[in-house]
Amino acid sequence: MARSNDEVAALFAEYADLISITGGDAFRARVYEKAARAIGGHHADVSGLDVKGLQEIPNVGKSIAEKIVEYFGTGQVSAVEELRARIPAGVRRLTAIPTLGPKKAMAIYQELGISSIEELADAIHGERLRDLKGFGPKTEENILHGIALLQSSGDRVMLDAATDVAEGIVAQLSNVTGCLRCAYAGSLRRVRETIGDVDVLAAAEDSEPLMRAFTGLPETAEVVAHGTTKTSIRTTKGLAVDLRVVPPDSWGAALQYFTGSKAHNIRTRELAVHRGLKLSEYGLFDVESGERIVSATEEDVYARLGLPWIPPTLREDRGEVQAGLRGELPELVQESDVRGDLHTHTDLTDGLAPLEEMVAAAAERGHAYYAITDHAPNLSMQRMTDERMLAQRERVRELDEEYGRRGRRSGMRLLHGVELNIDPDGEVDWPDEFLAEFDLCVASVHSHFNQAPDAMTQRFLRACENPYVNIIGHPTTRIIGKRPGVDADLDAVFAACARTGTALEINSHPDRLDLNDEHILRAKRHGAKFAIDSDAHSTLHLAHLRYGVGTAQRGWLTTDDVINTWPLTRLRRFLRKGRTGTV
Repeated sequence: MARSNDEVAALFAEYADLISITGGDAFRARVYEKAARAIGGHHADVSGLDVKGLQEIPNVGKSIAEKIVEYFGTGQVSAVEELRARIPAGVRRLTAIPTLGPKKAMAIYQELGISSIEELADAIHGERLRDLKGFGPKTEENILHGIALLQSSGDRVMLDAATDVAEGIVAQLSNVTGCLRCAYAGSLRRVRETIGDVDVLAAAEDSEPLMRAFTGLPETAEVVAHGTTKTSIRTTKGLAVDLRVVPPDSWGAALQYFTGSKAHNIRTRELAVHRGLKLSEYGLFDVESGERIVSATEEDVYARLGLPWIPPTLREDRGEVQAGLRGELPELVQESDVRGDLHTHTDLTDGLAPLEEMVAAAAERGHAYYAITDHAPNLSMQRMTDERMLAQRERVRELDEEYGRRGRRSGMRLLHGVELNIDPDGEVDWPDEFLAEFDLCVASVHSHFNQAPDAMTQRFLRACENPYVNIIGHPTTRIIGKRPGVDADLDAVFAACARTGTALEINSHPDRLDLNDEHILRAKRHGAKFAIDSDAHSTLHLAHLRYGVGTAQRGWLTTDDVINTWPLTRLRRFLRKGRTGTV
């Protein structure tokens, strides 16, 4: 995605918040929220479009298009600046707290004069918010949790944003004369869900051309430190990036060391010591003679320690070294193993692209099958009806014939599904006889996130018991850094999924990555199966599967664990969920 699209999307999302804070029209705020999503998911760089071209983007009218042109012409939007000036800076600071809405932030500022996160935390501990209308112990608890989320995220960035920066830098440095190898390492290579800074490693006999190119990159805003082996910059987006240049014959040892994690490296160094060796970023050495034994490749380093190469996504000291010594490392699921996507949306509900475009994009990705799962009617803002869903099904069947005829190797089968809403009591949108006609049903929690733990657990369990619910979508409902996961007995939910033949989704959207790796490990121990889905709302989002696969790898999953790596015949058997009838 073009970075300029992200800038505009963030600006309009802020504008929607500003409209809400100032008591503006809720419909108008919603218009800008929709525009922000549409622009963020648009395939073309909006900075190069004129007003007419911008109006071709869904949910972008003339007024919004003119504001985009104004932004790229002047660096700001006057309407946004006017609202910013009307709102105290303290209120805007408070709205950064994920669980605190703009109206409550304004009330806190106006009634108590609180204008900082620290003051707000002190007021909550002093129970001063309870005198305000609409505030109580539960509200205080939620706000404190939001403060903790904000503070824990710090300067960390989302996985996709860090990946975009790292891949761009690696591509540019790889073209520098004398650069023999270049890759990113650190927590990004291990596919952690958020990234503090980016570590880039390069191999060259002479580091100077690489360091010069690095500090001269278009995205470099500040050179923090400059040296012959390590240089640090801060990008125009505020992300810290370190470049280390090593001799070519140290590449493997350096890549292993700088990939980490720290705990994994301690474990491998301990293993080296037991074998009379010393492991560092420079190589693997014999302790007595000081001779360097291996260092050129990671495979060589691990092999000399008596280990197979350990995938970076496993390097968290969760038993991977011991499993390697026993020859029991799993054959992790790969992105190329994923045969289809089982949770996607079109513009029939809250997606940005029509059905035909989403299907064509899925076929371009080489999927063997692809499911359309627009929202069901209980999510009322999506305006779904029985008639609209049945009309979509008819069109899906037509497209299925068209794409399925393209031959066994290149054809793609279409599945008509739905994303149901798990209501507070565990019920879903349609009766059994209507649900029976879908190829698959994803069921997700979209509201009432603060239910008591017992009630939330029973809500999930009832959905798992539903014979037509095949997948629990984004199971904890979290949004990274913005919304915590629901409070439920997840082990009971995981066990129920295993018992009932209900898959757990690994939602690949970088803001969700839900389930996360630790939950996956727990659910796998219960015997649950998983679906790695994009939850795509635009054609661009289909590529998010890579992040879900990385998260699945961190949870030690194989193809046997992931239902959408299976051939369609096996998948259809799973989707029957023990119901009677033919496949």
